[in-house]
Amino acid sequence: MARHAIALAGAAAALTLLGTTLPAQAATGQVVVFSTEFEPLTTYDNPTGCTKLPISAHVVNNQTDSKIQTYSDPLCMFPALTIPPNHGAHIMPGTASFSA
Repeated sequence: MARHAIALAGAAAALTLLGTTLPAQAATGQVVVFSTEFEPLTTYDNPTGCTKLPISAHVVNNQTDSKIQTYSDPLCMFPALTIPPNHGAHIMPGTASFSA
């Protein structure tokens, strides 16, 4: 049993040293997006990875237990703003994505 634990710890350390990370855990909670008065709220439950925002997104509320990062492109490459848990922010329409 102890050998398995040591082997797993060694494998995780090796992956980290090689620049490979283990899969991220999903944020627990919701990200809620307000676009316009004429559109319903968009809700993302337990988001993980890169998520494209509606083109008219105006306000992002982070109701998860993790920070989220907004990006100015749809592929989560160019960071724009970090939103801590239980906070929200006005974003520029066209901010294209977020990651949890």
